[in-house]
Amino acid sequence: MTAFIALLRAVNVGGTGKLPMSELVAMCEALGYGQVRTWIASGNVVFSSDDDAAQVKAALEAKLLAWAGKPVGVIVRTAGQMHAVLAANPFPDAAPDRTVAIFLDDAPAADCLEGIRGRQAEEIRPGEREIYVHYPGGMGQSKLVIPAAAATGTARNMNTIAKLADMAAALG
Repeated sequence: MTAFIALLRAVNVGGTGKLPMSELVAMCEALGYGQVRTWIASGNVVFSSDDDAAQVKAALEAKLLAWAGKPVGVIVRTAGQMHAVLAANPFPDAAPDRTVAIFLDDAPAADCLEGIRGRQAEEIRPGEREIYVHYPGGMGQSKLVIPAAAATGTARNMNTIAKLADMAAALG
């Protein structure tokens, strides 16, 4: 069994609608996933499965499509991959609640920082399958738009990433 973290895009924060975390747990259990736990009500779920990451992603996206009536993006990482995201944070001295990783399915393109709009004091660095952003003034005050991540990415701050990584590691 592998411990996975699934990050749902735009659930309970805009675009997709309200998904009770109890319903997300039930969906995951119906797919045969074990030790299912959620973290805060913004589409973060940790579980174990014998499936590989691609199978997990496809199965969850199909379940969520049936629920929402439209596609809901899902990003999947293992516990080890999530810990690696923390370790690779290029802004380790910045406030963890003002630093995010925008999770992507694939590596960011070489030109991923082109076309950025609304940039003020934000610092941005591409990662392995993430784009890291430090928002010195807070994310809520920012007008930053990163086209390479806007359509398919989903952001989590470093506090949430650390908690999810620990939760997944605890599944054994």
